[in-house]
Parts: sequence; structure tokens; C-alpha cells
Amino acid sequence: MIATLRGAVVEKDLDRAVIEAAGVGYEVVINASTSARLPEAGGQTQLHVSETVGLYGGGTTLYGFLTREEKELFLCLKEHVPSTGAKKALEYLEKASRSLPDFRRAVYEGDSRVLSAVFGFTRKTAEKLLAGLKDKASGWKIGGPERVVREGRPPAGALARAAEALAALGFKPSECAPVIEAISRELPVGDGREPSVEEILRMALKRL
Repeated sequence: MIATLRGAVVEKDLDRAVIEAAGVGYEVVINASTSARLPEAGGQTQLHVSETVGLYGGGTTLYGFLTREEKELFLCLKEHVPSTGAKKALEYLEKASRSLPDFRRAVYEGDSRVLSAVFGFTRKTAEKLLAGLKDKASGWKIGGPERVVREGRPPAGALARAAEALAALGFKPSECAPVIEAISRELPVGDGREPSVEEILRMALKRL
């Protein structure tokens, strides 16, 4: 079983890369976040790899990740979230990659509103993620600072309610989530004042 690949990037696009290791080119399925962080063709890299074999006689597919934490989260999504195969787990990981520490905290605290408002999951998917992962989150080893959900930011409820209001106005979650995330990162921290839903909504509407 292949656990890691170290070598030169032969080519890459948004969902795949070819890594040459010991004279062999390995095609690896990746997500857009990983692709953006890979070097251009000719650069050296190392990928953590998970192998998946087709259920009905298909070949082996390699899924690649730049960190061990991302690989472990991918496996956790695939194994513990109901009706989630490798492809869907990679899609979920792409959304979670906006801030893995914040994703871990939202799951650990059972906060489906943050999963929807910040990461762009539908309400149904957020509830499915919590059902499968809540008891696992405490064991995840994810480093780095929280970027969105932390002390001094507006409460998760204000962000979530603003996102819900935007959805009621007809905006898609994929449009709202990056705007809400950007606003939360720009708000002043520790000034003793928490912005209201209406203020967040006004800021968001100017960008949509």
C-alpha cells in the first residue's frame, strides 16, 4: 500500500496531479485547495496518499494530501459520515480546508449553523456531518490558529442568521459563505462590541 509519494510534479490541474517517483508517474486525485498549494511542473513535493479500490472490480485510485491531518480527516469523513464515498469526502474536505481548526471546533461543539454559514454546507449535510463526526473531533490533531470562530468575533448565531437571511433573499450558499467568512475576519477583535445581524447583512449585501 502506498502511504506517501515524494518526487517531481509532472502536471497538475484542479482535481488531479501526476507525481513522478523513482521513474514512475503516479496519477493522484486531489482537490482544488491541494492543487493551489502544489508547486508548478518540475517542482518537488510530497503527498500523503490514501488508496481506494473500486467496489465492482474497478482499479485502484490514489487520493493525495499535503498534510497528514488532511489525510486523516478525509479518512474520517469517508468512514464515519453516512453515505460518503471517497469523492464526496474529498468535496467535504475542500470546504473544511477554508479553516480546519474552525471546522474541528464547529464539529466538536455541534454547531451546524457555523458549518452552513462559514463553510457553505447545506443544513442537511451539516447535520449529517455532526451525526458522524461529533464524537471523533476531540481526537483530531489539527494545528494552526482559528480564523473564524474564536473569542472576540461575533457569535456564531449572528453570522449564521445573516447567512440564512441572505439565503432567504435568493443567494446561494456557495455565494454567501466566502463573503460571511471574509467579513468575520475583518471585524475588530476585543473592542467590547459585537456587531448585529443587521450590520453583518448590510456589509454582505454590498459585496454580493
